[in-house]
Amino acid sequence: MSKAKHPHIPELPEDGVLTLSEYLAMQRSIGEETRYRVLAELLREGELSASELADSLDSPSNRLHYHLDKLVDVGLVANRKRRERGKDGLYSYYTATALGEAIMTHGVSELIAEERELLQRYG
Repeated sequence: MSKAKHPHIPELPEDGVLTLSEYLAMQRSIGEETRYRVLAELLREGELSASELADSLDSPSNRLHYHLDKLVDVGLVANRKRRERGKDGLYSYYTATALGEAIMTHGVSELIAEERELLQRYG
């Protein structure tokens, strides 16, 4: 009997909420640099409006809305609308979800840390 090369690759839970397609959609979404930067900024700063994100990322807000919508669609970012005292209309605020935090912490961040370790060891 041969040993598995990568026994640490997890199986989807039988009673899981998300499908493999949904997990892969999250990975594809975070693979785009602007979306990565948006999620990273939300994790650093907490809840932000689209205009606050546009300012901090130095990105045009019309372009940013497209990426925010994609992140919301796959469940990595939540959008909360609220009224501001003394102002008309609703204002949108964005925050990273638990899934957004997990994909950054256990995905991209682990890859970066692994590369750093390999560079120190062999570089």
